[in-house]
Amino acid sequence: MTVTTETHALTDDAAGPLALVATMDDGKVNALSYDMLAALNGAIDEAESNDAVRAMILTGREGKFSAGFDLSVMNAGDMAAIVNLVADGGDLVRRLYGCSVPVIAASTGHAIAAGALMLMGCDVRVSVDGPFKVGLNEVAIGMTLPQWAHTLAEQRLSKRHIQRAIANARLTDPASAVDVGFVDRIVEPDQLMAAALEEAAEMVPLDAGAYKRTMDGFRKPTLDQMAADIAADRATA
Repeated sequence: MTVTTETHALTDDAAGPLALVATMDDGKVNALSYDMLAALNGAIDEAESNDAVRAMILTGREGKFSAGFDLSVMNAGDMAAIVNLVADGGDLVRRLYGCSVPVIAASTGHAIAAGALMLMGCDVRVSVDGPFKVGLNEVAIGMTLPQWAHTLAEQRLSKRHIQRAIANARLTDPASAVDVGFVDRIVEPDQLMAAALEEAAEMVPLDAGAYKRTMDGFRKPTLDQMAADIAADRATA
């Protein structure tokens, strides 16, 4: 399994609101392969279809949130396959950003390239402290960020840091990533899930319907532009 899910109670009432925890673990670097993308979309489906779920927590294996897209595809030279994988990744990040329940990232370590893009798609980002790398390294490895990623970065990253984060491929540690805009909160590794559940519990008093309507209005221009960007990319394949 590339992604496992489990629910956690957010109050003392066992029949009360839940958080759905989706854990990525491919045994390696949690690359966004087609299997990983399908499993993550399934986890979002599960969260959105259960009225008791009031938040989704996305996390990874120890030391690694995600190191990016599947290199077996990215380095194979098949441009159509590359374009389609990156577009599928864009669809996933867009789903995270437009999810009808709040999505909290519990980043377990390295979050590079598509891993950092997933962080940008989550509402609240909690990360472990430590010697981990966070950011968009595409330009440093001869790749170009897709336009949908630029569209989202304009909304989520600090204006003071966005050029260095994108054009200069600057990677930082998790603590510095707070100022850049990839991360909101830093905790010790043994406190990560407790902190993520704490953030999820803060969502319980919110009216679920009002939250969805508000986020639909608040993020609609960005979501619409991302959809157009992704469609334009697919057309080139």
